[in-house]
Amino acid sequence: MIKNYFKIAWRNLWKNKVSSTINTVGLAIGMAACIVILLFVSYERSFDNFHGDNIIRLNEVQKFPGMAASQKVGLSMFPMAPALKAEFPEVKSYTRVKWDRKYQMTNGETRVFLPQVFAVDSAFLDIFNFKVIKGNAKDAIEKPNSIALTQETAEKLFGKEDPIGKVINHYGGDTVKFTVTAVMENCPKNSQLQFDALYSLPGIQQKWMDRWGGNWLNTYLKVTPGTDLRAFEAKMPAFLKKHMNGEGWKYYELFYLPLKDVHSKAADIGLDYLNFQKFDQKSTNLFAIIAFIVLIIACINFMNLSTARSADRAKEVGIRKSIGAHRLQLALQFLSETILLSLLALVLAIILVELALPYVNHLSLRDITLPVFSKPSFLLVILLSTIMVGIISGIYPALFLSSFQPVKVLKGSVNTGKNKGTLRNVLVIGQFTSAVFLMIATAFVVKQLRFMQQKDPGFTREQVVTIPLDRISGQKYQVFKQALLSNTLVTGVTASQDQLGSHLDQSGVTFKYNNSPAREMAATQLVVDDDYLKVYNIKMALGKNFSPEKSANGREYIINEAMAKELLKDHPKATEESLIGQRFGYDSLGVITGIAKNFNFNSMHYKVENLFIVNQDEWGFSTVSVKIKPGKSKEAIAYIKSTWESLIPGYPFEYQFLDDHFAEVYRADDQVSKIVGILAGLAILISCLGLFGLASFSAEKRIKEIGVRKVLGASVQNIVMLLSGHFIKLVLISNLIAWPLAWYVMNRWLQDFAYRINVTWGTFVFVALVSVFIALATISFQSIKAAIANPVKSLRSE
Repeated sequence: MIKNYFKIAWRNLWKNKVSSTINTVGLAIGMAACIVILLFVSYERSFDNFHGDNIIRLNEVQKFPGMAASQKVGLSMFPMAPALKAEFPEVKSYTRVKWDRKYQMTNGETRVFLPQVFAVDSAFLDIFNFKVIKGNAKDAIEKPNSIALTQETAEKLFGKEDPIGKVINHYGGDTVKFTVTAVMENCPKNSQLQFDALYSLPGIQQKWMDRWGGNWLNTYLKVTPGTDLRAFEAKMPAFLKKHMNGEGWKYYELFYLPLKDVHSKAADIGLDYLNFQKFDQKSTNLFAIIAFIVLIIACINFMNLSTARSADRAKEVGIRKSIGAHRLQLALQFLSETILLSLLALVLAIILVELALPYVNHLSLRDITLPVFSKPSFLLVILLSTIMVGIISGIYPALFLSSFQPVKVLKGSVNTGKNKGTLRNVLVIGQFTSAVFLMIATAFVVKQLRFMQQKDPGFTREQVVTIPLDRISGQKYQVFKQALLSNTLVTGVTASQDQLGSHLDQSGVTFKYNNSPAREMAATQLVVDDDYLKVYNIKMALGKNFSPEKSANGREYIINEAMAKELLKDHPKATEESLIGQRFGYDSLGVITGIAKNFNFNSMHYKVENLFIVNQDEWGFSTVSVKIKPGKSKEAIAYIKSTWESLIPGYPFEYQFLDDHFAEVYRADDQVSKIVGILAGLAILISCLGLFGLASFSAEKRIKEIGVRKVLGASVQNIVMLLSGHFIKLVLISNLIAWPLAWYVMNRWLQDFAYRINVTWGTFVFVALVSVFIALATISFQSIKAAIANPVKSLRSE
């Protein structure tokens, strides 16, 4: 019997090719969108799932005097972990992680620069489940100067030779000999911790054990099962008070995140350097909701077209019932058609997913695959979900069609469409309301992103090339700078300890205004050389720029306007000019020499923070900024590279345009805007497919009416307006419903940005016009086709 159901279902689908194609394509697009988002969500939620449970990361909330607002950071203090384990039974073990980038390793004549190396405590491989394939995981990093390499690193240094027990050297600020004790599998791509080697931390431990207040590493704890993190956090103020001198403990709060939440729930945590591909869970959930809406729109298409064409199946139902068919049997017959159509749509959806995944991976920087055959459980879930989609789409049409009374149907007196017109209108309005809402949301997301990218940050970032330095290459900075400035391709060179667009560090300073008591406070710091403001074209509000004199090094401070406002809080009658020459800085020798206009050194997500800039080249720099001549980028890069290689031979030359760095800063926003835009496009496409099907049905059912109207003198324009007007009215109603919803949601969303656009009604009107145009273009084909048809053919049988 089931076989017969599907045989008849196939015949009916083949008979109604247009509606079957519309339903299949619409469902396939909706299902493909859902599968892609499901794969993305699954990949995001897989981060760090291969590790065990009960692993947490220690984080801080810093709220120093002078800060515009408190900040959450992923860093912690060196002595915290041992003290926590000693004092709290909840802590079973711990590991701290210190990282080094571009870490040089040498094996004989082979020298490599590893992207990232971790110094860790011995419990690291016991807490985390990184697989060791050679050596013993338990004591791999137990002894000082022992090192565990990833498989890729081992191959770079030793080729196919067994590295266990071999000695490799690190030549950096100091020379260290490491003994290879283990080889691990490469870090999974869905791990927040990405490294190329691990070496033991205890060698640098003792001198830092009493240094509370310095935050420069990450701390991970293994806690006992069932530990209440909120109750554990409540014990932290007393813990800090016990170990930190004076009132310093009041400026910190400690909180914990389960390891598996760090990737997706740390969007508001700064200085989160080891959180690979961090992505906000709110965005992931948003994608899932929108994808589900797209699928619902596709299901609505099926309901609308099935009920609209109910008259075509009425006689079939009457005959079947008159020869003994039960309503349940008929309902199962109609459901089998829907399920068959859903299965056909699934095949097409899988093809669409395979075609879309390369683009999705390029956009998201992920490595997502479709595990149709590698994971039978995934295939089973998709098949069951497809059948469920078929049942949901077809349950109402099946119940509606199977309810026809055979006597009325065979007499031709059954009303198969008029009473259901209202429901179809409601469903069409629901479709287009969702689509219009997504279009408006996409428009505002794109406008906000463009606003942040194009807003003047207060400094010049065009034609600026940044080059990373380490302790070795940093020693050549002054020679490198003078060599670059000797060529006309370079218009300016400067250096700093941090790069604009990154989260800058906080530091404590002392401020003394005339004879008032000294004030201890913290602010964002930027350590630079004396040409920094000139190269970046940062404007001065008052005072002067840094002096090139050696005696001024480390003694001159330039603050921004936000910092000036903070310093004058206790002196309401004083002017900004009076700050020039006041004592300020790390020691009593520092003075304020100038006030710079505010500039956005961080993302536009954040307001301008209190900032001081100090010229201090003795501390070394991490980034060189080279301003190059416009229109000569290729030649300038070639010259910078040749100069680097001549001065620092054997060191890899790496560079990045500052514009590209800021593009990375806004990458997550860009990803969200593009994915939401794609889903909005799919929603409007599927809605238009349904509209096209309904327009085809409407034109077909009114063909005799159109013929009569044409005979009586109606023009083509009159006929097109007659057929299109109803649908355009539905689209306009959809806009009126979507507008207040979109206005509310977008206003809420924009509150997360310190600098934001206004929600203007012009965007709503523009989207309304676009949606009407798209709808009109969709239905005009069928309307014009019906309007220009020969009325003689439609009235021949009358």
